[in-house]
Amino acid sequence: MIRFSAIGLAALIAAAPLSQAAAQERGPRADRQQQHQQQQQDERPQRDERPRVSVGDAVQRASSGRPGRFLGASDRGGTIVVRWEYPGGRIADIMVDGRTGRVVGER
Repeated sequence: MIRFSAIGLAALIAAAPLSQAAAQERGPRADRQQQHQQQQQDERPQRDERPRVSVGDAVQRASSGRPGRFLGASDRGGTIVVRWEYPGGRIADIMVDGRTGRVVGER
């Protein structure tokens, strides 16, 4: 039993310097990674607040493949509304997601 204790203690002592060396190697790198993650978190709210798609791009995406003519566009927060007149006089509002540029719906 004493032999097993001595062997276990020797194994722990032998592994301790390796663990410290590994921790020292990871230290500065881990700090840099943590700082990078913090910067990304600080930047996220700024990116999410402003539209990623311009009104002109939203108009192009909304008009793609639609007959008729463009009447106007307005930015309503996260959604850009494009007013479109179809042949025959029907007027529709086409909603475009301001961040992705995807056409969300039409009224």
